[in-house]
Amino acid sequence: MTIAVTCYHEMTYVALPGDKQYRLPFYLAMEEYIAREFPAQDYFFMWQVDPTVIFGRNQLVESEVDCEYCNSNGIQMYRRKSGGGCVYADMSNIMLSYITPSSNVNFTFNRYMLMVEHALQQLGVDARTTGRNDILVDGKKVSGNAFYHLPSRSIVHGTMLYDTNLEHMARATTPSDAKLKSKGVDSVRQHVTTLNRYITLSLEELKAHFRSVLCDSERMLTDADIAAIEEMEKEYYTPEFIFGNNPAYSILRNGRIDGVGEFRVSIDAKEGVIRKVNLAGDFFIVGDIDSMLLSKLKGVRHEREAIEHALDGVECSDVIMNLKKEQLINLLTD
Repeated sequence: MTIAVTCYHEMTYVALPGDKQYRLPFYLAMEEYIAREFPAQDYFFMWQVDPTVIFGRNQLVESEVDCEYCNSNGIQMYRRKSGGGCVYADMSNIMLSYITPSSNVNFTFNRYMLMVEHALQQLGVDARTTGRNDILVDGKKVSGNAFYHLPSRSIVHGTMLYDTNLEHMARATTPSDAKLKSKGVDSVRQHVTTLNRYITLSLEELKAHFRSVLCDSERMLTDADIAAIEEMEKEYYTPEFIFGNNPAYSILRNGRIDGVGEFRVSIDAKEGVIRKVNLAGDFFIVGDIDSMLLSKLKGVRHEREAIEHALDGVECSDVIMNLKKEQLINLLTD
């Protein structure tokens, strides 16, 4: 099948020499390496991995992943540095990575989503961006995306479901009933679709299409680049990074805010005074959550008026995408 395409973007495709297959943390480290070490311009690359579950920076593993099922079925589990929810990937799923010299994460994220939407529409697929981070076809999710920010750089990455193992996806990831209810579905299977139902292109042809539409040049990684990335990826394998520290808290609350995400609020309070607050969930962080938000609650009485006063002058949407202060206070106090 021949498709006429036009590249509308000045963007460099970052290629790996040879055909070696890496584990997921390598590609996450590759994004970070490009963002930290390459000259300031737009970069893009695609990758595939053996069956893997990837959970967001702020998620609790036991709330999002069926670890027993993953271990029994050879599905790897890793954490990423971006926010958002838990996703499943395999060799029939394309992962997309976009790195750009931008400090405006909202603008960058929206630009990326529109680029991918446009690339799919060129194939005759009626793809539509919707919600916080999804691209839908026929009302079903075909791509989920997330982002995070480094100094003067933004990284956006996402899935592109081609012919993914939906049985593994449904059983390895365990989203809460609240999330499924909010999406109007009773199973993961009913919520997603795959591109091979809408196009005749092979997976490799689809990858070539994305590259031709989005990129106009190439940069091949050197052996020195790869060695540096392999050193950087070691962090992603540590139990501390993958599973984090989930201490017991005296107050636990769960809630979901439309357009923002799902929250698990943990409050360590003694004699009515907050000692520590932790927020876990699939929301997107756009600022320094510790210094800009959580630290302001330490030593504050766990009462609505005191928390309102502590957060006076704080613009919560500068820390967590789309979050209003009143919504956060309700989570902490109601």
